[in-house]
Amino acid sequence: MAWMRVVCGRLKSDYRYSKDIVYNNFPWPANPDEALIVKISATAQGILDARALYPDSSLADLYDEVAMPPELRKTHRANDAAVLEAYGFPKDATESDIVARLFKMYQELTSR
Repeated sequence: MAWMRVVCGRLKSDYRYSKDIVYNNFPWPANPDEALIVKISATAQGILDARALYPDSSLADLYDEVAMPPELRKTHRANDAAVLEAYGFPKDATESDIVARLFKMYQELTSR
């Protein structure tokens, strides 16, 4: 979300993606550890599984900051921790630190 808040367009206060507008691709670590890839895949599946527990809820309902189901919040936290680990970020990294490092990675990837 930190990356998206910086690079995506907006329509009112909503983030937007458009087939007509090119936006910066999200940089992935160069040589991620296979165990971390498996961990991230598992936590991502956990997010999908938690969402599936609420088939009648919209994404707006599921991601309401106050009413988010505890299973979904827990799986997102596990996914966030796995992704931070894959990038080598400390667990207490700030959003600013994360975005700065992602931009540095992006710059390195695009200057080759």
